[in-house]
Amino acid sequence: MGELAAVDRLRRRLPQPPPGETWIGDDAAVVAGPVGALLLSTDAVVAGVHADLSLVGLDDLGWKAVAAAVSDVAAMGGRASHLLVSVCGPEGTDVELLYAGIAEASAEYRCPVVGGDLSASSQLVVVVTVVGGAGAHPPVLRSGGRPGDTIYITGPLGSSAAGLRRLRSGQAAGDDPLVRAHRRPRARPAEGVAARQAGATAMIDVSDGLAADLRHLADASAVGVVLDEVPVADGASLGEAVGGGEDYELVFTAPERERVTASFTSAGLRPPIAAGRCTADPSERLLAGEPLPEGGWEHWT
Repeated sequence: MGELAAVDRLRRRLPQPPPGETWIGDDAAVVAGPVGALLLSTDAVVAGVHADLSLVGLDDLGWKAVAAAVSDVAAMGGRASHLLVSVCGPEGTDVELLYAGIAEASAEYRCPVVGGDLSASSQLVVVVTVVGGAGAHPPVLRSGGRPGDTIYITGPLGSSAAGLRRLRSGQAAGDDPLVRAHRRPRARPAEGVAARQAGATAMIDVSDGLAADLRHLADASAVGVVLDEVPVADGASLGEAVGGGEDYELVFTAPERERVTASFTSAGLRPPIAAGRCTADPSERLLAGEPLPEGGWEHWT
């Protein structure tokens, strides 16, 4: 199948634009702009680096690429509105299967694919650019945490890393929730909005691992962090919860516990876990009284 024919088939697979907008098929997409600041992010998912295609499907890779991009906007307290997806891959790549996962995630997060590109390459790479916004509200940055703020985590960690361990061991059952968490990680846009509405001062998603991502937030905010506990997913280890990535739960700081509880409850969401606090000593990095372990994903190591 040639490039133009492939683009046309993918265009027909995906939802069509509403009146007044232009999506796939022109030089650029035309979409209605949100109120307030735009949130823009891009993520590249590389076969063999971010996903082992002997363990997961091309559709899973497509889902993961979208979820990772949507999670970046969720971590700012916003919602994704549109996606651009570019795919570079070897001849014979089942692009339609890849796009099946992209389309499923796009529908799940109500974030249509409005354009992108296809190209040949020796390695399969999926690049997703996401556009979103937080309406008239200022987004939540990593840099606003303050001494005395409580550190919250929106859910248990370690599921994706544990699922990968089970896949590699050959012991995974078809309905294993940990395997599902690895194959189809879930972004948390509703939780991001609830955190923003609860007065979150800083926020980040757990994409590279809690130890690494919490350090990013602490460094940006110039605060210390003291964790009393880490919520560990059933079947995962503490090491997987602290150092594993791709959970896409959110970590945020906020000063008012009652406001946080009320915001999540009113949104019909499980309450976040109060895991620790920010301190005035920027060098402080503790977990249960011990140094916070090193670890997490690094692309250039």
